[in-house]
Amino acid sequence: MRLHISMATATLMAIVTASAALGQNQADAYYPPEEMEAAREALREGAGGQHLFFFQADRFEYQSRRDDEEIALWDVNAWYGGRVNRIWVKSEAEFELGEGAFEEADLQLLYSRAITPYFDLQAGIRQDFEPDPMRTHAVIGIQGLAPYWFEVDGALFLSDRGELTGQFEAEYELLLTQRLILQPRTEWTWSAEDIPELEIGSGLNSAAVGLRLRYEIFREFAPYIGVEWSRSFGATADYVTAAGGRTENTALVAGIRIWF
Repeated sequence: MRLHISMATATLMAIVTASAALGQNQADAYYPPEEMEAAREALREGAGGQHLFFFQADRFEYQSRRDDEEIALWDVNAWYGGRVNRIWVKSEAEFELGEGAFEEADLQLLYSRAITPYFDLQAGIRQDFEPDPMRTHAVIGIQGLAPYWFEVDGALFLSDRGELTGQFEAEYELLLTQRLILQPRTEWTWSAEDIPELEIGSGLNSAAVGLRLRYEIFREFAPYIGVEWSRSFGATADYVTAAGGRTENTALVAGIRIWF
């Protein structure tokens, strides 16, 4: 039976182009219907019909900043699904080690659907746990692989109080060797209005640009070091200054990247 299925699968793949023009599959004339259906199912499964689980801690790091802040940060995501439809979970947080408290923490639950071979359209909800007061957001965004192998992730967030904000991230991986990889990364945030409760001004809020050099001991486990520059803009910078903070900062970072 396995031999028949294998032969039917090979035949199906070899003549699929010609048979598509005829609107039928000529292999059906030579193999029983149940074997052809098993072959088609095997072909669908092998061509992306599987349901898989993926987890990645893209950034799990320690940051030492010029303003003497020490930050523990995570940026993790996971998904389950197939080639076209997936459920995504994303979370980012910053924990201020000196204060012993979270500065930022959020969790997203998203439905993702492939709209091109390289891009997914995503929609769902985001819950902010910090800063206080908490917000719940509706989310819509696009994530994927741009030309020249740039990984991009952009999203709009509409809070339960009607506030519209946005975020854009981009990464690139430059292979110095098969295991030593330099990763430039940038992140930008903006808001459509002032949000005094959260010390956020309208327009461009902040930007961060960093370089991380990692070594893949295993493909799934890679320690890294790097540097990141960040800056606040506009009214957001005014809020930061009023609170006694720095509007521009540089941090040395060290962390690990994990996936399975």
